Amino acid sequence: MLALLQRVKEARVDVAGQTIGSIQQGLLVLLCAERGDSDAVADKLLAKILKLRIFSDEADKMNKSVVDVGGGLLIVSQFTLAADTSSGNRPSFTGAAPPDDGRRLYDYFVEQARASHPIVQTGQFAADMQVHLVNDGPVTIPLRTSA
Repeated sequence: MLALLQRVKEARVDVAGQTIGSIQQGLLVLLCAERGDSDAVADKLLAKILKLRIFSDEADKMNKSVVDVGGGLLIVSQFTLAADTSSGNRPSFTGAAPPDDGRRLYDYFVEQARASHPIVQTGQFAADMQVHLVNDGPVTIPLRTSA
């Protein structure tokens, strides 16, 4: 499972001109399920995201997690994270989970996030979304977990 985390001052997702999810300080989580991913892989990734110390402490060191700062999670599905650009000029997305598996794992990840963290907002799976954010830092962290 792949995630691209962006530490944000604020972020929102719009679909058809309507805001469907928004947070203030926290993490924008762009999420991609890969072929062969499981619930256990999703659990492992979520645990890492919640514990990752990428927020500043009083000494301006990255020493606090999203949990420590009371930040939100905005979770947005993005199968293009699985892009393979090693051949030619058009990316291949064959490494991404098939749509039904991707949706199930995305929904599972969101459900587990909501059970573990008080502020969770989402995009809409497979929708044409516009993501707006103010990247804080900027801080952008790629993560990949596997079984």
